Amino acid sequence: MNLEDEHGAPVQRRNTEYQPPKSFRNWLIGRPLQTADAPHQTIGKLIGLAVFASDALSSTAYATQEMLVILALAGTAAIQYAFPISIAIVILLAIITISYEQTVHAYPGGAGSYIVARDNLGTLPSLIAAAALLTDYILTVAVSISSSIAQLVSAFPGLFDFRVWIAVALVMFVMLINLRGVKESGSTFAIPTYFFMIMMYITVGTGFVRLISGNLGGVVDPPEIEMLHQMQPLSLFLILRAFANGTTALTGVEAISDGITAFKEPRSRNAGITLIYMSLILGSLLLGITYLAQHIHAVPSEAETVISQLARTVYGGRDIFYLFMIGGTTVILVMAANTAFADFPRLSAFTAADGFLPRQLAYRGSRLVFSRGIVALAVFASILIVLFQASVTKLIPLYAIGVFLSFTLSQAGMAHRWWKSGHMKPGEEKKERGSTVRYEKNWEVKMVVNGFGAAMTFVVAILFGITKFSDGAWIIIVITPILVSIFWSINAHYRRLAKRLSLDHYGAPPRTSRHRVILAVGGVHRGTLAALRYARILSDDITAVHVSIDPEEAERIREKWETWGDGYRLVILESPYRLLIEPMLEYIEEIDDQRQPNELITLVVPQFIPKHAYTEVLHARTADTLRKVLLNRNGIVITEVPYQVE
Repeated sequence: MNLEDEHGAPVQRRNTEYQPPKSFRNWLIGRPLQTADAPHQTIGKLIGLAVFASDALSSTAYATQEMLVILALAGTAAIQYAFPISIAIVILLAIITISYEQTVHAYPGGAGSYIVARDNLGTLPSLIAAAALLTDYILTVAVSISSSIAQLVSAFPGLFDFRVWIAVALVMFVMLINLRGVKESGSTFAIPTYFFMIMMYITVGTGFVRLISGNLGGVVDPPEIEMLHQMQPLSLFLILRAFANGTTALTGVEAISDGITAFKEPRSRNAGITLIYMSLILGSLLLGITYLAQHIHAVPSEAETVISQLARTVYGGRDIFYLFMIGGTTVILVMAANTAFADFPRLSAFTAADGFLPRQLAYRGSRLVFSRGIVALAVFASILIVLFQASVTKLIPLYAIGVFLSFTLSQAGMAHRWWKSGHMKPGEEKKERGSTVRYEKNWEVKMVVNGFGAAMTFVVAILFGITKFSDGAWIIIVITPILVSIFWSINAHYRRLAKRLSLDHYGAPPRTSRHRVILAVGGVHRGTLAALRYARILSDDITAVHVSIDPEEAERIREKWETWGDGYRLVILESPYRLLIEPMLEYIEEIDDQRQPNELITLVVPQFIPKHAYTEVLHARTADTLRKVLLNRNGIVITEVPYQVE
């Protein structure tokens, strides 16, 4: 179809008939999808709960244990404070849920902390949010996979020595599933996610029935308690440390607001309902598990998890229901990594689109997912798992501080948004990059809700940073500003490049007053003549250059050139040290130094293309070497003229 743009220039649009061929890649991650298939790759509430809530729901498998690890430092009597601490965590969960429920309706195009902070607080807060969340998503994969392996080792102790490599293999497996697309990965992981929820409710429910009937009892043959630190007296600081550990249960609450665009229409409504479902399930399971674990005197240990102790106590041993419970918990912890795989690529794509990460992260792959972000997440998480030997207790101190920092920035941004809304006239609209701000009748109430949520999560972030600083939280506190500075550096590079490439105030394109062509000649043959024919198309100012390391060979080339050179001059560069590239570069630089303004130099290099790829090593890649050396020289073009040899 032929069109004309607004300046009358001819424009032609065509639809390509090319289709990607079948390959092993297609078998591995699925056939490539067209851009038009994007609306059909969205998911509903049922699948959405499995995709985006598995991180938060899975944290019930280790949040109670991490609280007990700290309380045990003051003796077994201190474990009685676990349930009151869980109540405080659930209250905080309710505050965050109400805040984010408002966020998903205000930002139907995706309301991650990065976008909310960018539109309402500025660039620096948004980059802090991005750095905190990207780090947290990497830790989510490392912690959840490591925790799943801990559940597996609890049931099969013989696998303990292989836990690191099993964990890395699971990361790679989740990566492959996510490369197949959001819809397919959600459908794949939905069944095990709901199986976990059913088994967890059956276990907790059975536990309460046995508790009420008076025959629950305590843990039989509990593992030996592990003390990572010396015994401490019970203090407010110790309780706050346990609270900070328990708040890891709230990681993943923001995932739904990050992935609104993955939901079917109406997006905001479906995302909001899914968020409420997730919070109700998370809160009820956390309270139930903590209460029962406290009653049966569960012991925090890396040899056997609290969930394993609870399950075998409730079911009276390691029977089929125990194995179902451990299996479901192991799988949901793997699914938790899936939440990070759904959100990390989206956040990195948003950040890359704004020029703060490499642009390649903003490109969708063949399955309409951000493939590069998925692969990057898998690599970083695997490195962490290897470094920390798949230990949940060692990874937890690094965890959660980033997500609570992002909670704070997101809710503070929403509070400012409602303030802006309240200072607009009814019917007035203001278009921002992430959403449209309109006057809201109840803006004061919404501002207070988000403001209170920001204050609470900020207190928890500070608390986490202080109580966990010496245990490893200092690493995140140091890494976050480093990441922000890297973001700024990448953006500065893109801005400098855009400025140099901009056509604004450029004026008329400069015309080339002279075009010199230098033809590299290693011998006079058919490939040389093909390159000469191409050079004649460019210019009549052609100089053939041969580097001589053998006088007799140079003489034969001179004689052949007189016959086949069509009258163009030949320069023979004597090379007493038998060097080929350096004399050629010296000659080019001499010509370049004499170059006039608007004069262009093109270096034409004949290049053999052998029939069989394995014979390429038998030929020098002269053009490649010259290109690498001269690439940064302005006004010099290196052209390779291929000559196919049958």
